[in-house]
Amino acid sequence: MSTTYLSLFSLIMAVTALAAVYLWYERRRIAPAEIAVIATLAALAGLGRVPFAAVPGLQPTTFLVLVCGHVFGPVAGFLVGSTAAFTSNLFLGQGPWTPWQMLAWGLAGVCGGVIFRKKKMFPRWFFAGMGFIWGFVFGWIMNFWHWITFVYPLTIQSFIATILAGIGFDFMHAMSNALFMVFLGPEAAEILRRFKRRLSFYPISEKTVQGKKED
Repeated sequence: MSTTYLSLFSLIMAVTALAAVYLWYERRRIAPAEIAVIATLAALAGLGRVPFAAVPGLQPTTFLVLVCGHVFGPVAGFLVGSTAAFTSNLFLGQGPWTPWQMLAWGLAGVCGGVIFRKKKMFPRWFFAGMGFIWGFVFGWIMNFWHWITFVYPLTIQSFIATILAGIGFDFMHAMSNALFMVFLGPEAAEILRRFKRRLSFYPISEKTVQGKKED
């Protein structure tokens, strides 16, 4: 399979995976408040890239996506991450890289939801470590897209060279994630957790309603 066909095939697979998740979510019974929160967080995470666009790797998007996944769960984390990539590229430029960014940040949100969901709070340095790791994971996903799209021949050596060429950018991304997590991680999680509690509702039993009527 030539590089062109492989790149096209991988792009189709990425778009198909994104479309499947969005279609599945759209068919669920979703409260309007949940949609509003996800849309707001996605816009915030996406627009957070714009002011830092001049500094390679420095942006709060990965940090916010991980925290959103931690608080609202892996599905919401995926939607926030993937939508944030699309939203920010309305300002920074759409292209064949957009689905890969959507997939990478969506997976970051899933990771935040899966790893963090067992506990309400983690040490600040745990947040920082996860942010640092995802700076490199995000970069490796995007490097893979660059490798299969622009690099020839497709060999292990050329893939390693592609990763090494972007290691400075990935390190900057990882460090910025860690710093955002150290200074804002637990506080941002607590703020979002309060919003989540306000969105929660509990069914009222018929006995409770009957008792209030009798009073």
